[in-house]
Amino acid sequence: MTRTLSRPERIAWARLSRTPRVGPLTFHRLIARFGSPAAALDALPRFSDQSPPAEATIAAEIDRVEALGARLLASCEPDYPPLLAQLDAPPPMIALRGKAELLKRPTIAIVGSREGSGAALMFAERIAADLGAAGFTVVSGLARGVDAAAHRGSLATGTVAVLAGGLDQPYPPQNLKLHEAICAQGAVLAEAPLGSVARARDFPRRNHVISGVSRGVVIIEAALRSGSLITARAAADQGRDVMAAPGSPLDHRARGSNALIKQGATLIESAEDVIAALGEAAPPLRPMSAGPLFEAMEEPSPGLPKRVAALLSPTPIHVNDIARLLEAPTGAVAAALTELELSGRAASLPGGYAASSGAAFP
Repeated sequence: MTRTLSRPERIAWARLSRTPRVGPLTFHRLIARFGSPAAALDALPRFSDQSPPAEATIAAEIDRVEALGARLLASCEPDYPPLLAQLDAPPPMIALRGKAELLKRPTIAIVGSREGSGAALMFAERIAADLGAAGFTVVSGLARGVDAAAHRGSLATGTVAVLAGGLDQPYPPQNLKLHEAICAQGAVLAEAPLGSVARARDFPRRNHVISGVSRGVVIIEAALRSGSLITARAAADQGRDVMAAPGSPLDHRARGSNALIKQGATLIESAEDVIAALGEAAPPLRPMSAGPLFEAMEEPSPGLPKRVAALLSPTPIHVNDIARLLEAPTGAVAAALTELELSGRAASLPGGYAASSGAAFP
């Protein structure tokens, strides 16, 4: 149910979401099991030696966020990006600065090479402007090259930048003026806490948010090993449309995007192609495969966490399969996995899968 949190509820929500070993899936399992963040925080010492941030620390962060003219939004609140909220386990909290209503319009992500060719930069800016004129909000990652060109092309009609660091730590420094323009005319999102400086391991999480808030993703020039392909994979996992602009076979910057087309991504050459690929009505998102984990949590029987742990390996296995192998209720297995993750003995993966500790991406 969508509702606006009170300040004490927001503080508790943020404290739980910022506790070490509590990722998005574990967070939502804890809420389902204990009913509220406050109750989950009270229960944490039973399962984990990790401590949540102090109330005063979170309260001070909320004050600093608001001083920027921004808000710290929980995934249950009305202004939280609606497409992101529909994921299996959305980020529990994001910071948003700017116009939240842009994320309630049709959204399309445009990402690509940081060292884009002149043709790619011109195409990104033009297609972003055309999509903006057609009523779309353009989402990208504020990176150099294609991302920046997409933001520039859609600045007048509505663009959203997703940061890898905190809301007050835009990156790269070359795009600080563009960042300020987006704050004034569009919107900026960040999952990381205020003050967090972006690290290499933070960019895949940012890419998951870029695709998560978007109806589809357009890739313009991407090498075979690039962040843009991570965004494309995340989009496919999230049930989004994946599109790519073809590039020269002689340009290594286009090998990844060309490979996506070979694998079934929609080839696009114009905004009209993008709109046609999306269709008149948005297709349903991928069903919440982890749904029962959030609806029917049960206390695990004595010894169940140990039995669950014995089945885990680096190869992911779905919670429903664990339940079938152990002849145990799915809700009880989910609760056991939560305890194992909090104690550092398991890793929850997207889509309701689990694996041994260390198998989850950062």
